[in-house]
Amino acid sequence: MKRLLALALVAALLAGLGCASTRPVETTLLLADLDAGSQPSLFKRVTPRPDRQPLSITVDGRRLVGDLYLPGEKALAGLVLVPGAAREGKDDPRLVALAQSLARARFLVLVPDIANLRAQEVAAADRLPILDAARFLLNERKVPGVGVAAVSYAGIPAVLAALEEPRIDFVATIGAPYDLTAIITFFTTGAYRAAPGLDWQQGHPNAYGKWVFVKANARRLDDSGDRVLLAALADRKMADEAAPVDDLLPKLGPQGRSVMALLGNNDPAKVPALIAALPKGVRAEIAALDLAQHDLSRLRARLLLIHGRDDRIIPWTESAALARVAPNAELVLLDNLAHADLKPGTLADTYALWRGVTDLLKQRDQLGEARP
Repeated sequence: MKRLLALALVAALLAGLGCASTRPVETTLLLADLDAGSQPSLFKRVTPRPDRQPLSITVDGRRLVGDLYLPGEKALAGLVLVPGAAREGKDDPRLVALAQSLARARFLVLVPDIANLRAQEVAAADRLPILDAARFLLNERKVPGVGVAAVSYAGIPAVLAALEEPRIDFVATIGAPYDLTAIITFFTTGAYRAAPGLDWQQGHPNAYGKWVFVKANARRLDDSGDRVLLAALADRKMADEAAPVDDLLPKLGPQGRSVMALLGNNDPAKVPALIAALPKGVRAEIAALDLAQHDLSRLRARLLLIHGRDDRIIPWTESAALARVAPNAELVLLDNLAHADLKPGTLADTYALWRGVTDLLKQRDQLGEARP
């Protein structure tokens, strides 16, 4: 009820300003629809239902599988919507509702099926299906421009794809990472800095994040026994943080113990050395995924970065750092977003989120205007 009241107040404010553009009204309706999820909304009543179609094609010699959401009206732009690290992948009901909302907003939405993310892992190679999806929309569907939207760790391959494909016009993220050393420091010790050189602050990270890290990197160990043990340990802890693992820890070899030494550390100053002691395969993937080690000055795409100050998996300071180094970025900070729950809360948060969604629709309109 509070969320709906906040949205109503925003709509009343916009009406009082006498905005000539229809974008403010559309933004408000889209926000209300995002809040409604799969439930009825005014936006659903006044827009045609999108058509969800399965897609299985070959792009640049690679197989691209996913779902295409066709708006009931002429699409103004293309959008690659990247699933989060969840087993449901493109079929996650929340993602399906989000894709349908964005298609109602006249985006031609393509949700790729990314095997790593279904396995709750992230790899630099995950940029490839994002690239393939963007190129399919541009080359085959002839959209006038394309953006990428991603949640949490999926923001990394989304930005990497934009670095590789200059025709990607914008990247919108929720709770995106930037500096992996800083993120590892946060989920292992709770320590974070608002900016480089400032004093450490103490947060309360969600333990789920560190077990996702273990799960994602278990297969990168050379020791097959440690691969199996770490994966089993991570699965057990992701299902129940309080689950005992004393039966697994003594069986770990040197590689597995180096991972657990990092997770058991509570001193932020020791984190870089503990990362340096990780197995080579893990260090190589961290380096490939770490946006802080990439030259973002050549990034052409505009970044729209939304983050909650209450995020207990990836601290808000990550999006703030990414906004500082990207050539063209807008940072929207909310007090009560949690990690990736794209729903308005207080009036202040609703207005901040309204500005972010308005920017997204502005990108769409600018691309749509470029259509011959």
